[in-house]
Amino acid sequence: MLNKERLWTGLAIIACMMWGISSLFATALFKLSPNINALWLSQIRQLTSGPILLIIAAVTGGQPFGIFKKDWHNLVTLVCYGVFGMLPVQFCYFMAVQRGNASIATVLQFIGPFFIIGYVALFRHQRPLRIQIIAAIIAFLGVVLLVTNGHLTKLAITPAILFWGLLSAIGVATNTLIPQNLIKQGYSSLTITGWGIFFSGLALFCFHPAQPALPHTSLVWWYVAAVVVIGTLIPFQLATNSLKYISATNFSLTDAFEPVTATMGSVIFFNLHMTGMDCLGSALIVGAVIALNLPLPKFFRKEL
Repeated sequence: MLNKERLWTGLAIIACMMWGISSLFATALFKLSPNINALWLSQIRQLTSGPILLIIAAVTGGQPFGIFKKDWHNLVTLVCYGVFGMLPVQFCYFMAVQRGNASIATVLQFIGPFFIIGYVALFRHQRPLRIQIIAAIIAFLGVVLLVTNGHLTKLAITPAILFWGLLSAIGVATNTLIPQNLIKQGYSSLTITGWGIFFSGLALFCFHPAQPALPHTSLVWWYVAAVVVIGTLIPFQLATNSLKYISATNFSLTDAFEPVTATMGSVIFFNLHMTGMDCLGSALIVGAVIALNLPLPKFFRKEL
């Protein structure tokens, strides 16, 4: 069992690294032509990967249409999950990548857990733990350093990058909170994820059905395929199956490999210049999220 746990921990790390790598392919795609934008990429990704995940769910016995038979409220939940969960976590993230870079977009999205803590405290009246407050303060300092580069009187990134990055972080929270009831009912995570991704793509297509004029190069579709396969199909499979063998806490720790991979890739392939403040801010954010899941002394685990 220990060997299996180590194996699936490694595969979970690979899944998170794949999410980071897919953001690099998205960056390369945006650099091919100004006509290629986050909206179009999100549409293609969602409307392609959603049905594929549902087909995989059907093949593996997940019965994707069975989720609608018992309660029609499930349809409403899935639509809300797609529009208010999957859409911001995917589309807003790609907007941050397009306006800035994969590194900043991924690090900003990484603060999503703190929005979950805030929601639980405000609406479920669950008092936060000391470690959650400490980690939130550290993460906030990290964001300040990242967006100001240590110069508090001016922004080092544009307001648009910060806006889309924070929206994608909120999307991480809604993406986690909205489908909780469906998960508790025992439905396949592939089914829930597949429908959520599909409904988010459908919403984007209805909002803006016009398609851009693409450059005449096969690289467009190779990069799109990489975003779909490396950024969706394979990592979702690995992540879903890894949770059978490792705890959710351990899995959340592997999430740190996503911003690290995106940052290293941006430096290597896109000549991203990271200042000392950028590195410190990113380290504070990643470290704060990791601290939420470490086995700390009881003092830190007490409620305020």
